[in-house]
Amino acid sequence: MSRFWQTVFILALGVVMAACATQPPAPVEDRSVAEQVRAPAAEQASGLQVYPLRNPAVAELADAAQVAENDGDLDRATILLERALRIEPRDPELLQYMAEVQLDKGAWDQAENYASRSFDVGPRVGELCQRNWRTMALARERQGRDDAARRARERLAQCQVEAPERF
Repeated sequence: MSRFWQTVFILALGVVMAACATQPPAPVEDRSVAEQVRAPAAEQASGLQVYPLRNPAVAELADAAQVAENDGDLDRATILLERALRIEPRDPELLQYMAEVQLDKGAWDQAENYASRSFDVGPRVGELCQRNWRTMALARERQGRDDAARRARERLAQCQVEAPERF
């Protein structure tokens, strides 16, 4: 299968999976800090989305980190994500996931750093891009850097790129 058809397949699979999501997001006040980043990006994921292929070992570590996060064990989630990042240090999804865990831990500098790195190596469009900028905005806001947070929120609009009509 050519790389083009793999990409088309992955994009189509992402669209189908997004269409299957039926559970509405929790009210903002009931969400963790990271969920304040994830839920709005997922709700606005109508444009072009880019999903890289993932190493199975990295996927397993990320899944285990998700379980740890859901159990409230943010330290364990961090350790698992650090292991995954040793395997794939430039994986934008992993970097952003680590940023969101750092948000929940209140490590604002780390959250902003990971989100920025994710944006630098990521697709710069779609849901991941929106999560990057929301994370940076929240981290800056929590540090009292309101102007920088406002500028980060303004960048969100640049993440929304409509997919070509043939898809």
